[in-house]
Amino acid sequence: MAEQVTVKFHEYKIPSKGTVVLFAAGKKNTGPGLAKLDKQCNGQISRAIEVSSFEGDKGKHIEILSPANLELARILLIGVGNREISSEFDWMNIGGKISALVKGDPEGTVTILVDQETGRHAITPENCAALATGFQLARYRFDKYKKAADKNGKNKHRVKTLNIAVNEPDKAERAYTRLDATRAGVFVARDLVNEPGNSLGPVEFAHRTRKLEKLGVSVKILDENEMAGLGMNALLAVGQGSEQESRLAVMQWNGLDSKDKPLAIVGKGVSFDSGGISIKPSSGMEDMKGDMGGAACVTGLMHTLARRKAKVNVVGVIGLVENMPDGKAQRPGDVVTSMSGQTIEVINTDAEGRLVLADALTYTIETLKPRLVIDLATLTGAILVALGKEYAGLFSNNDRLAGRLLKAGEKSGEKLWRMPLGKKYDKLIDSRIADMKNTGGRLAGSTTAAQFLKRYVGETPWAHIDIAGTAMSSPKTDINTSWGSGFGVRLLDRFIEENYE
Repeated sequence: MAEQVTVKFHEYKIPSKGTVVLFAAGKKNTGPGLAKLDKQCNGQISRAIEVSSFEGDKGKHIEILSPANLELARILLIGVGNREISSEFDWMNIGGKISALVKGDPEGTVTILVDQETGRHAITPENCAALATGFQLARYRFDKYKKAADKNGKNKHRVKTLNIAVNEPDKAERAYTRLDATRAGVFVARDLVNEPGNSLGPVEFAHRTRKLEKLGVSVKILDENEMAGLGMNALLAVGQGSEQESRLAVMQWNGLDSKDKPLAIVGKGVSFDSGGISIKPSSGMEDMKGDMGGAACVTGLMHTLARRKAKVNVVGVIGLVENMPDGKAQRPGDVVTSMSGQTIEVINTDAEGRLVLADALTYTIETLKPRLVIDLATLTGAILVALGKEYAGLFSNNDRLAGRLLKAGEKSGEKLWRMPLGKKYDKLIDSRIADMKNTGGRLAGSTTAAQFLKRYVGETPWAHIDIAGTAMSSPKTDINTSWGSGFGVRLLDRFIEENYE
């Protein structure tokens, strides 16, 4: 959800009303638009720059309210530094910063004047598109359950229109249309992660994936009987203590000849994770409504690919369960047989996500025959200990795949850090009575979880991304102030576009 802001690109022209935003890379590197406005308001802008010692440094700003001789509500001057702003992600962050600074405007209109040359910056139409996208990403709010949201005056002066004055508006518009498809997918993922568990159980989540059919995505939902017939007992065991039935959703986008092998993206979708019989501490348990961040990302990504009509075949598979304690719930010490035929000793029922993924990965590889598979999961608290909330953990059996993902992470700003796999770690999940156990103990917890998943992918190029620190309760940024970040949509969209289209 987000405040509805209409984005318009048009020929360079200084408006007469609303808020005007300009860029500066130093006192004298301000562009002709600012110089003209400064003259119209009798040098008020240049005096403000002097008094505030504004140097045009990256992210710094000054604000002039009700400038003299003009009907403008205000003028906002944003510093972009000399060289620091260069990538698409940088310009998105600048757009997000502008969004935060112009939370409201009496006219409901914000105009960004883009002088093509500002200091050492040549600001392109593509930069403008990224700017607008960042502005929109920052407008996201999840206020679905705040029924009094419009009664306290907060929306009285909200921004309704963002105008970007640029010399090549048509080119900027085309670039923005592409990026806005990604923005829409991020919002889909954020909405899903932010939903409370009583509103978004496995059945409802599966139902929501049906909305993708309007965009041309083929959606298939497997119920418990169908999964049982396939032998998906590991996934089903996780949900057997819940009144909510489990589901597997398969979303297929064919942007190329259907004979081409698809890329496969698999997501963990535990709609609420109490820990089961190995119940979690009560403090913070409410956050476990977000334990479906991987499934949310996959759904948002499929929305993006379909909306922008990506020239690629991609299948998204999400295992949807609720993990609850009950007389019917699985017990520590139980042994379950996965779809692959491998048996698992359940040491801890709170290490449930890997059981869901084991069967989802097996189904994906055996049934859909993908050229590669990437899974995303809020899998381990251990990844937060290792990486905090700045990076997601990346594990892979394929260096080329890992390298491409790392590069996409740098470009998108959704960064990954590669973590180790190895035979000695693998031994930690050997079981005395089954083929494996579902946890290797306290040490190297994220790696042993990845080693567990690796046993289900065979020789298929595979990457596992542990997003426990980045998908929910993630750090606030210029383009995200939401509890659910939608992490992974922009990363994988960039990965797919640059390598497989």
